Amino acid sequence: MAGPLYKRKKRGAGRFVQLPEWVQASEAWATLPPGPRALYIELKRRFNGANNGAIYLSHREAAAALNVHRNTVGPWFNALEERGFIFLTQGPHLGPSGIGRASVWGLTEEATPDGRPARKTFMKLHNPST
Repeated sequence: MAGPLYKRKKRGAGRFVQLPEWVQASEAWATLPPGPRALYIELKRRFNGANNGAIYLSHREAAAALNVHRNTVGPWFNALEERGFIFLTQGPHLGPSGIGRASVWGLTEEATPDGRPARKTFMKLHNPST
């Protein structure tokens, strides 16, 4: 027998994005507009638990995923970076064959694979308007 039916249905239920309560309760998240929030969730969706600091996402890919124009997402990346939710590990550049390479991002909420603890710089934000 292959096991109980309820366990077979649970297999392969799919991935999900976890957004902890303490992140949502932060002042930086509460004052963040909806666009950058959606972009953060898209970045978090590409995080697999072991690739923090190596999350590839270009402006065009982000725009396609969020169904907006590619010029719209640039300020959203800047807002997330200024608020301390993400950090840039490698900027966009041309590769050796002249083909463009996407930006590489990291989440401050998560620890890096090399053993550095989570930065959590967004928790230090007290008044985003100043």
